[in-house]
Amino acid sequence: MLLRMSSLFLRTLREDPADAEVPGHRLLVRAGYIRRAAPGIFTWLPLGWLTFRNVERVIREEMNAAGFQEVHFPALLPREPYEVTGRWTEYGDNLFRLQDRRGNDMLLGPTHEEMFTLAVKDLCSSYKDLPLSIYQIQTKYRDEARPRAGLLRGREFVMKDSYSFDVDDAGLAVSYQKHRDAYISAFTRLGLEFVIVSATSGAMGGSRSEEFLCPAEVGEDTFVRSTQGDYAANVEAVVTPVPEDRPWDDLPAAQVRNTPDTPTIEALVARADELLPRSDRPWQAGDTLKNVLFTLVYPDGRREPLAVGVPGDREIDLRRLEASVAPAEAVPFVEEDFAAHPELVRGYIGPGALGEKGPSGIRYLVDPRVVPGTRWVTGANENGKHVFDFVVGRDFTADGTIEAAEVREGDPAPDGSGTLVLARGIEIGHIFQLGRKYAQALDLRVLDEHGKLVTVTMGSYGIGVSRAMAALAENNHDELGLCWPREVAPADVHVVATGKDRGIFDTAERISQELELAGVRVLLDDRPKVSPGVKFKDAELIGVPTILVVGRGLTDGQVEVRDRRTGSKEAVAVGEVVDQLVGLVRG
Repeated sequence: MLLRMSSLFLRTLREDPADAEVPGHRLLVRAGYIRRAAPGIFTWLPLGWLTFRNVERVIREEMNAAGFQEVHFPALLPREPYEVTGRWTEYGDNLFRLQDRRGNDMLLGPTHEEMFTLAVKDLCSSYKDLPLSIYQIQTKYRDEARPRAGLLRGREFVMKDSYSFDVDDAGLAVSYQKHRDAYISAFTRLGLEFVIVSATSGAMGGSRSEEFLCPAEVGEDTFVRSTQGDYAANVEAVVTPVPEDRPWDDLPAAQVRNTPDTPTIEALVARADELLPRSDRPWQAGDTLKNVLFTLVYPDGRREPLAVGVPGDREIDLRRLEASVAPAEAVPFVEEDFAAHPELVRGYIGPGALGEKGPSGIRYLVDPRVVPGTRWVTGANENGKHVFDFVVGRDFTADGTIEAAEVREGDPAPDGSGTLVLARGIEIGHIFQLGRKYAQALDLRVLDEHGKLVTVTMGSYGIGVSRAMAALAENNHDELGLCWPREVAPADVHVVATGKDRGIFDTAERISQELELAGVRVLLDDRPKVSPGVKFKDAELIGVPTILVVGRGLTDGQVEVRDRRTGSKEAVAVGEVVDQLVGLVRG
């Protein structure tokens, strides 16, 4: 159906909305694609809905082409299945909980593993029913504490989530690869640049996890790539190369020294060079071991203190820490926490006070670089004092290791393929080999070929449909407005009738009708009392890939075809333009 701007439910804006933080969000609002309904909740207007449905269509076509079957579950769900898997509690405040009139607990679905599992349990009983991959495109709800960046982090959003069901792990590997290939095809068709990175499974569980990230400065995810290989990972999933243990026979004995007025690592290093110079080189920040206290807050309300030791030249990355302790949240110690542990000397906490055998009994985990034989300057747990040449294995031991230190540009790649380069990206897809976590919890079993009951193994695969549209907006715009890839644009051609002559509008109408009949989607700016300048600004803002200007050149039998992305312009004979545009769109 021909879209006419004279009657389209559309209002473009010349100024940026005050609550829009990132370019794509600003332009989607200004171009009349979405409107804010509440924090993290948006209304889709006609142009936005057309674009969204195109993104959805491409994803659906690729899922169907891979042989996956579409289903549709409700968004309003019962508590019981989520209680069985523990996620009624684990989701914490992110879960929208409510009660019906009978007092039954319900939730708005943040994800649907439980419902998919129960549906397959209800309908499948034999290995002959498997393998099976089913998917849905459904609205999800998560009560984000800080919704931001428009569609990128909202409280209501649309996802494609699919699940595979197999008898064994070999089958799961095949299903996982099929989904991975389908994602590559979908994102390629959408025109989304993407990088596949290793990721943590987090609360989802499972043996393998990968994210599809669209590189973007506004992305919330930081990822790394190696300079000499194919290694790529989300920073939460980067595994620190572990140095070899070192001999300590010739190392000096540990010595406690007075180190008052050393509030920073830099001050401590300077004092170390004064008090106890090393024979091999000056002390460095990486020779110090700082110990940071956290409280782990679990979804069920349980609290546990945790001490984390990292080299002094590194900061703790809270996202890496929380990925390591999921589903707990890590909260830095506050005054009340220190008051509950008077055996800790604040500012001078050392390994001797920590660990299961230390006076505090607080679990103590250290960076993987803290290996036996390494020597450190660290807190002596005495006011104004540090201990020098404190050697791991000889003078102290930790309760284990943890990936919590920041990953930095130039760090060695875990697989040895050069060094790491950091970048930011938007997560547009995530795939998991779930294994049997949910099948075991909900007793999903089938008879195998020998007549024995076996627990089904599962995979989980998500694409953020609304998020993919937001990522497209972030990576497809210029200073004038949006520049959509043709596959997802709300129209193929934006026909702009300029001037006051009735013949111009009649010609624009005729060309538009002929394009529509040829299968080309058209947005026609037929507004009679709007200036050419306003129409051109709107066309550039809206971002349809091809703009056809019907104006004063018509007296010479010509119209102008513009490429929105490159800005190139071409004069075309009015009698040839339909065929040329049809060829361009189909080409």
